[in-house]
Amino acid sequence: MEPAEQAELWVALAFVCFVALALYAGAWKKLVEALDSRGAKIAGELAEARRLREEAEALLGSFKKKAAEAEAEAAALIAHAKAEAEAMAKENAARMADFIERRRKQADAKIALAESQATAQVRAAAADAATRAAELVLRNHDGAADLVNQGIADLKRLMH
Repeated sequence: MEPAEQAELWVALAFVCFVALALYAGAWKKLVEALDSRGAKIAGELAEARRLREEAEALLGSFKKKAAEAEAEAAALIAHAKAEAEAMAKENAARMADFIERRRKQADAKIALAESQATAQVRAAAADAATRAAELVLRNHDGAADLVNQGIADLKRLMH
């Protein structure tokens, strides 16, 4: 055997002796106990992680429910605001139409008043002009009395 092979043999023999000595001293029990305690610790951590996950899912569900409720409430508020805005627009349109109608009536009344005043002024001016014309005619004609008498007679005939 070569020296390299002898070294490997001694290492293998020493390892086997170490393992046998460890088993004899109860290292196997300690190793199993350590692995069992480690497994129990990991199982506890997994249970805690599962519990935390369930809590997180419940919390997420709660938040989703609250978000849906908030969205529904916001939609209801928006619908209510739109309805109020439409009602206000209709009311304002009715008020505006009423205002316009009142202003139109006022303008019509002012126009009618102006027409009647203008008619009265025209009649007064026409009467004034007729009076002057009659005065001139009467001054220029010698037979003015005959004309007046004839006009009175015509009026009587027209009246009856």
